[in-house]
Amino acid sequence: MHPLRPELTAVPALRHAPTPVPATIRDRFPALADPAVVYLDSAATTQKPDTVIAAVTGYHAEHTANAGRGTYSWATALSARIAAVRSRAAAFVGAAHPDEIVFTAGATAALGAVAYSWGLAVLDDGDEILYNPADHASNVLPWHHLRDTLARFGRRIVLRPYRSTAAGEADIDDIAAQVGPRTRLITTSHLHHVYGGLTTLEELRGRIDPEILLCFDCSQSGGHLPVDVLDLGADFAVFAGHKMFGAPGIGLLYCRRRVHDRLRPFLPGGHSGVRVGDAGLITTGMPEMLEGGTYNIPGILSLAPAFDLLDELDPIAIAAHNRELTLRLIDGLRPLPGLEFLPGPAYAGCAVGYGIVSFTLDGISATDLGFVLADAGFLVRTGAHCVPGTEPGADSVRVSTHLYNTLDEIDRFVACVAGLAGHGR
Repeated sequence: MHPLRPELTAVPALRHAPTPVPATIRDRFPALADPAVVYLDSAATTQKPDTVIAAVTGYHAEHTANAGRGTYSWATALSARIAAVRSRAAAFVGAAHPDEIVFTAGATAALGAVAYSWGLAVLDDGDEILYNPADHASNVLPWHHLRDTLARFGRRIVLRPYRSTAAGEADIDDIAAQVGPRTRLITTSHLHHVYGGLTTLEELRGRIDPEILLCFDCSQSGGHLPVDVLDLGADFAVFAGHKMFGAPGIGLLYCRRRVHDRLRPFLPGGHSGVRVGDAGLITTGMPEMLEGGTYNIPGILSLAPAFDLLDELDPIAIAAHNRELTLRLIDGLRPLPGLEFLPGPAYAGCAVGYGIVSFTLDGISATDLGFVLADAGFLVRTGAHCVPGTEPGADSVRVSTHLYNTLDEIDRFVACVAGLAGHGR
């Protein structure tokens, strides 16, 4: 969405009239049994439905084995289940082929894999990467680490930072102005983890060399709204399982087939599809080439029921639900004295919202406000939100919603903040 261009405001949630998220959905999340506790920190991690909990405990309680290591039924059955989850994940993110999906330890590990399996292998002296320094540290620090590592071997790459807009999106004009003949990769947050702005980079199509690779951090958009990596034109895209109802410690890395021959193993070892040949290392191809070590089997298995729930409710309906909650939150907080929104949907030129709103309140630090809100039963995130280089004291309160939150919870939260507004001045 662009605040000055209404033709770009259409989002997947508006393609058809979705079926509303049922009010009984919270019954499927055991941790939300207490109605006095309002969980508003889903951008950090989502609550887990009973089916995901059952998948994790079921693996440990029944037929625990290692996949791809034995010929007995427990092991072979797990291999088949993992292959099925890979195919399911490919369909969920819109990938054309299952071998484009790599299981990782999370979104941080997935972005690191891009830096080390692609960047170390192909970048030459003088090549450039464009990035947003206001993005999550996981989409900032790997590129700096890559630059420092390559410099030790005499290859000096350039990192070019670009800005965000008031609406919390990547500044497309700033990106376009910085793209040059040595640009090799543009990386961005699909949905910003603090600002809640959506970036698709679609406005760059036809304006930049199609050989420039595009990398999207979909940690916040996955499970919150429909994501299609082909529509995005992504070469790389990363997803965090624990932020879309799965278990912690599991992530997805989408690698478009056109980049497969440019990748090298970055974690060679057991089950990595790498062996020693007469002329050096030989790989069996993707995705095993980037999956060294033992799988996080319960984490992978947790994704299947997570996808089941998301498909059952329809990501379009979830996006519409989060938009309604976001707009209600912004409308409620906007009149409060001393409250200031960070960039995001509050400054957009149209009614949008994706479940993330951040703000500060005069007279009370975000940390102290977080403690007070927690005492009242509202669980929110405070601090710098993993944005590297943030000035000391530049923290904020972040509210992040999901399908189990209600308009009543938002109204109660706004009433609580309203009671605190101006209190410390």
